[in-house]
Amino acid sequence: MKRRPNSCGPNLKHARAIWGELSSIASRDLKELTKTFALSVASGDLKLLDGRWYVTHSGLLRVAQRRRCRGIITSVEQGLSNPASGSWVVKATVYRGNSSQGFVGYGDANPSNVSPLVVGAELRIAETRAVNRALRKAYGIGLCSVEELGYLSSTAEPSMRKGSAPAPSNGNGHSRLRDRLCLLIRQYQLDPALVKRYAAEFCGTQELREATRDLVESFIAHLAQWAAKDHAGLLCKLNGYAKSEEAHS
Repeated sequence: MKRRPNSCGPNLKHARAIWGELSSIASRDLKELTKTFALSVASGDLKLLDGRWYVTHSGLLRVAQRRRCRGIITSVEQGLSNPASGSWVVKATVYRGNSSQGFVGYGDANPSNVSPLVVGAELRIAETRAVNRALRKAYGIGLCSVEELGYLSSTAEPSMRKGSAPAPSNGNGHSRLRDRLCLLIRQYQLDPALVKRYAAEFCGTQELREATRDLVESFIAHLAQWAAKDHAGLLCKLNGYAKSEEAHS
């Protein structure tokens, strides 16, 4: 029997394969999102961050397509934007049908609220955020979208459980380095403990917290470049630390 597009089973299966066992709340919310909006984990429509679901830009566009969205218009807010400093504000209007008055959303982006990996693309990010907000209004989607998360916002920062992520603290500015490293770990779904081991080795210290700020910055740049170009190779490198621990246990 062919599964319906809004069947919950495949979504739960894919979610558990990616993020492990889900909490009862996360499972319940995923079932509701599947039934109401037919959002698909396998298609990349949803992301689970710190136990909360976030919709993606591609997921919102698929919802709009299924609901026969009439059109989306975007424009730069000239009076609020400053191209010289890379600060942009974009307005997006979504039209659900021929008689729609339009649902408006605004998006902003500047070098302080985007990842260092995409500095220089602030205009495109602002447009994406604006479109996402307008689409969420138009179709009554209460979830925040991943692309709307500010780079250093509290929502974007993962919870810091013991051993969950490296947190250098030997000087002013290290909290920002921690944020950058945590975002990379989350973005590429890396094992925090193994990244911490690799970072310490890279910096030539016993513990990451003993490394200088410059060394940590160099490691973050190195990790970001490797993850973007050869994710499989990086995972192989990190898994080597896990095998080493097993061999000595």
